[in-house]
Amino acid sequence: MSKIKVLLIEDDSTLNNYLTDLLVKSGYNVEQCYDGVTGLKIAQTQQHHLILLDKMLPQLDGVSLLKKLRETSQQPVIMVSAKGAEEERILGLSHGADDYVAKPFNTQELLLRIESLLRRSQVSVQPNSHVEINIDGLMLNAAKQVIYVNGAELEFTPIQFKLLWELVSQQNQIVSKADLYQAVLNKKLGAYDRSIDMHLSRVRRKLTEANWLGERLQTVHGKGYCFK
Repeated sequence: MSKIKVLLIEDDSTLNNYLTDLLVKSGYNVEQCYDGVTGLKIAQTQQHHLILLDKMLPQLDGVSLLKKLRETSQQPVIMVSAKGAEEERILGLSHGADDYVAKPFNTQELLLRIESLLRRSQVSVQPNSHVEINIDGLMLNAAKQVIYVNGAELEFTPIQFKLLWELVSQQNQIVSKADLYQAVLNKKLGAYDRSIDMHLSRVRRKLTEANWLGERLQTVHGKGYCFK
């Protein structure tokens, strides 16, 4: 675990130092940052296994930072905010956060969320019988975890890849939300959890922007999702 690099972007120096001490004691290698502009520069020029990002930052806020970062990088991001309202969490997820933690948070829960996201980001998809799917110009390679549309590689996070693989490999079958949460996020479906919706929306958008039919990823209301 000592090789796992975490970028911590938090302007409150007391909290920054506290979280750094917590993470270092848990075996992580932590790089500290205290403002959005510097944090974005570091995130764009270095590769970290995970970024812990505060929403309220001087110079450049966390959401704006995340939007710019997602133009070039898919490093896993957990957003932290003092605001625990549902719309704040949805805002963070919709702009590319992989998870969201509201202050004040339980430190044990934060560590578990970090471990869970790292596990989801690094675990390879293990399909039953084959490692590649080709459908109408869309190609998914599970061994390399890469996606191509008409020969051009697309930038997908590990979670987005796993989500698309689960649906494409079960073409024309309705996959329930509960099954997707377990298979893709390794957790149970919560009553107000819209994480999968946000990830699926980004997958659709990326496919559509690559001139592929993103709408083939369909929401079946009350049941789940289906790839047609």
